[in-house]
Amino acid sequence: MQEAWIRLDRQDAEGIDNLGGWLTRVVGRVCLDVLRRRTARGETALDTWATDAQITDDRPGPEESVARSESLSLAMMIVLDALRPEERLAFVLHDLFTVPFAEIAVIIDRTIEAAKMAASRARRKVKEVPAPTGELSARRAAVNAFLAAAREGDFDALLRVLDPDVTWHRCTARGDTVELGANEVLAALRRGDPGKIQARRVNVNGEPGILVSTTGGRVLGLMSCTVAGGRLIDIVSILDHAWLARLQLPGCEPS
Repeated sequence: MQEAWIRLDRQDAEGIDNLGGWLTRVVGRVCLDVLRRRTARGETALDTWATDAQITDDRPGPEESVARSESLSLAMMIVLDALRPEERLAFVLHDLFTVPFAEIAVIIDRTIEAAKMAASRARRKVKEVPAPTGELSARRAAVNAFLAAAREGDFDALLRVLDPDVTWHRCTARGDTVELGANEVLAALRRGDPGKIQARRVNVNGEPGILVSTTGGRVLGLMSCTVAGGRLIDIVSILDHAWLARLQLPGCEPS
């Protein structure tokens, strides 16, 4: 927005026939440049998410009626990050701000048909983002059951609380890895040593999550859980200490 304002300040306003359209084009192109530069530098949407995320102790009570954080879920941020800059911009401008494809085509330097296709591809991917269902208390109960089963090494109980097609994204300094399916998640859990770590439920932007640390209080990871139908259908784990250091985490310090 600052860049757009600077450009407007340097522009002869009397020469602009449609100020709204001019600003849309300028802001859109600035956003497109930012996305392309970020992609070239290997940056991810998690850098932005970590700045706005709200991580708190998750305790049932009257505060359940409080509105969720406006920050996007981790699952959504990962999907948006996987979109090409042109797809993301076309989708956001059209589906969120109802900008006509004729204007979007000019901004992304594509034909109108190409702009429509870019938005359509993005829309399909966004619709695949897992969404929580059921009461918040039930979603908390599912995460509690997952934690209890993991602590006890009860893999039969873990299978009951994990969706067979659960997706587990693990975000580390070396990149992202994805485990697909309950059996793959169990295999990953078996490699850990529950005696050396502690885990507790936290609130991640209004949804139940898990904070994992050593018995000495050093943060090892943050898990954002999506629960639907009483089972975990998606887990996103932040394991990169640089990202963890940006988060305001309750009760312990990352290192």
